[in-house]
Amino acid sequence: MANRMAAIGAGSVLALAGSYYAFCPSAGKSAAPAAPLKNRAFVFVKPHAVTDSVNSLVRTKLEEKGLKVKGEGELTSEVIDEKKLIDQHYYAIASKATILKPEDMNVPADKFKKEFGKDWNAVLASKQAFNALDACKELGVSSDELAKLWAGCKKSGKLVKFGGGFYCGEVSHKGKTIYCFNGFFMDMRGAFTKPGRKIHFYDVEWDEAALPWADFRAKVLGPTDPKDAPADSLRGIVFKDWKKLGLTAEPNVGDNAVHASASPFEGLAERMNWMGVKCANDDYCKAMVAAGIPEATIEAWTKDPQVRVSKEDASKKKSLFDSLEDQDAKACLATAKSLAAIA
Repeated sequence: MANRMAAIGAGSVLALAGSYYAFCPSAGKSAAPAAPLKNRAFVFVKPHAVTDSVNSLVRTKLEEKGLKVKGEGELTSEVIDEKKLIDQHYYAIASKATILKPEDMNVPADKFKKEFGKDWNAVLASKQAFNALDACKELGVSSDELAKLWAGCKKSGKLVKFGGGFYCGEVSHKGKTIYCFNGFFMDMRGAFTKPGRKIHFYDVEWDEAALPWADFRAKVLGPTDPKDAPADSLRGIVFKDWKKLGLTAEPNVGDNAVHASASPFEGLAERMNWMGVKCANDDYCKAMVAAGIPEATIEAWTKDPQVRVSKEDASKKKSLFDSLEDQDAKACLATAKSLAAIA
């Protein structure tokens, strides 16, 4: 095993067969003064784009732009599936698809009856309701097949939206009808969990004065649709040279080659999820706690809840992640502190 290890840098985290090896060179020494707060993001090459050429391109481009790669590694589909890492990543929608059971969801009974003509409690009692993961097992279908069935119930109008990222569809297959929550997510999940797939990740850090977070996402990463990405951005380069880089299909809005955190807080949340970093051991978490934000609140915020954004109007709420998007480390910390005070 020793021959398979390669140090990425002092204090880095190595990924090997889904396990992490943390190196702490400062162990045993007196604590040093806190370093200035920096921008820090989690970046990964999506499964459809993981090739040696793309992985090398991403690291080279990040370093050319002045970002320090603190850690690098890979996570296989087996680990992603077993630990539900992609489910935690997309928690707001995945929780209804793979994590929570129907009885644990806040289903509006009136909306359910209006759409499907059935009493929600009766459906629950008769065990006709399933999250998407369990729906696959109940119907004996793959995630791809459930995606097609979900598209069918959407086309036939047998679908209701209860809230942001919260849907229920009446799905029928081989004479059996069930009520499925967020069936669309299984197709997204499969892109990360099918055998043989993996992500290649980078833990990166840089000075906010040298590169604002908004520019990091717009110019270094590139916008969601790679067709609109700057030619020299990561998504732009992969879109233009996808054949040379070893991809099997042209990138698109969903398969856009590279993901990056949308804010320093998301970077923290993603390190905790994908790298298994403990909140209390992360510099940004420490800064938040020092600013008066309880660790329990930080942990809850990693699920991207709707939070109050107005002291005067309790009904004014917004996604926590959206509230912090594209802010640099110091500004993000200030906004987080104000949101915690409102709550």
